Amino acid sequence: MGLDNVAVQWPATGRFYDPVAPAEFVDFAELAEQPSTAAPTAALAGHIARTGTVRATAYTEVVDLLLGLKGVLYATEAAEEDEDPVIDPDGCAWIAGGLEKFVAGHAAHGDAVTFDSVAAVLRAALTDSRLPEQQLRWLEQRLDALREETDGDPQWSFPLSEFAVLAQFYRRCADRGFAVYAES
Repeated sequence: MGLDNVAVQWPATGRFYDPVAPAEFVDFAELAEQPSTAAPTAALAGHIARTGTVRATAYTEVVDLLLGLKGVLYATEAAEEDEDPVIDPDGCAWIAGGLEKFVAGHAAHGDAVTFDSVAAVLRAALTDSRLPEQQLRWLEQRLDALREETDGDPQWSFPLSEFAVLAQFYRRCADRGFAVYAES
């Protein structure tokens, strides 16, 4: 089936999270309808506009690498006593911020997001970070682990605009005080 990230009202009402009305994302349809929008980006934006949901399966490895944690979109970093796989509005802001920085940093590498371009963007970002040698060692270990999992470089191929739309989804959730329920 896969992983869906569903925009929900925050906090939960009783034991349940109420889905956010898709009308909160209706402006995403405008992007989907523009002829210049790449087909995968249009499909993502259109789905968000109709459902208030991101089909997140395809993005999990990339987002985990970009943000330095495992299971980010699965909401597995939640405290153990927190049974619900939910990304709260602050978590949505953190995800959006990371994706926005990635999109800005990737612009110099073109419109195609690949394993090599992601690695180049992250290396450039970490070179200017605190403790760059340690961070770059971590990155190389993570890249090697991803190569081992896929018997070579992962075959990522996304238009950069798709990550911009993904960032906009999480930013919208953060700005309007919505959470994201990870449904698999």
